[in-house]
Amino acid sequence: MFFDLADILWKQSEPRLAYDSDVYENEDVLTTIALPYKVILYNDNIHTFDEVIDQVTKATGCSATRAEAIAWEVHSKGKSVVFDGEMSECLRVSAILEEIALHTQVMA
Repeated sequence: MFFDLADILWKQSEPRLAYDSDVYENEDVLTTIALPYKVILYNDNIHTFDEVIDQVTKATGCSATRAEAIAWEVHSKGKSVVFDGEMSECLRVSAILEEIALHTQVMA
């Protein structure tokens, strides 16, 4: 599922929840399952490993060792999930990564 960032940020007429949810009914039980969002970072041929490691650390607060593992996964597989959680936090992480023009996507 893809999200239009402008639509999410500037659509003020209706309240938004941090999670989308699916509701399942089972006779007498009503269950709501929250779907967490995730930030995906894509590979490019512009940024150095050090730039990516520094920006991932800044955006997510993870250790340099974890950020290095993410950078290697992005390099070898073409993309990596760098963060998952509430939509507002994913948008914050994505915005920090994009400060240096890294390519990201927020998905459910």
